Amino acid sequence: MPITEQQLLQILPNARPVAGVFVPALNRAMARFKIDSRVRQAAFLAQVGHESGHLRRMVENLNYSAPGLASTWPGRYRAADGNPNTRALGLARRPEAIANDTYAGRNGNTQQGDGWRFRGRGLLQVTGRANYRAAGLGLGLPLEAEPELLEQAEQASLSAAWWWATHGLNEFADAGRIQDIGSIINTGQPGRVPNGAADRKALYDLALKVLA
Repeated sequence: MPITEQQLLQILPNARPVAGVFVPALNRAMARFKIDSRVRQAAFLAQVGHESGHLRRMVENLNYSAPGLASTWPGRYRAADGNPNTRALGLARRPEAIANDTYAGRNGNTQQGDGWRFRGRGLLQVTGRANYRAAGLGLGLPLEAEPELLEQAEQASLSAAWWWATHGLNEFADAGRIQDIGSIINTGQPGRVPNGAADRKALYDLALKVLA
């Protein structure tokens, strides 16, 4: 059943500036990928709401300080003494340079500048040339050639629903495995505690009530 703007704002109140644009886009995306029951919709809206800051953040924020780099990617940017290493100090507060350094050679990034060009976009942060290509093939969209399309509500919603379905998250929602859904999105596999686990669960519980 389609959600209404009032329901969306009860679940994600900070989405008010963009709710009118996102409600039809989300409804089309959920219908296309069979996110079509109360538990599936509640789980999906909770996760995309958490990941996107209530639908307000479509592009990955890479404006990290040196300590932020060391905390987020300790294997790459933390020195043996626990402080940011020289690499982190040189990259701090330079988002494009951070993206190109952090994502070089990962997720199909093979060309100079791919890290920045294919940084996280959309409601579930598609990241890397290979993942943009896969999403584009799955949706029939030229995302590798035009990655900025994922900053638009329609494509941001479709890419999230496509990723959700291709990773079997409808079935996880049916089984009530809410923490595992967050873990798959956040860490790539079930069984871990994702970042923001409490917020994800609180949004899910709220969405269940609103969609009842």
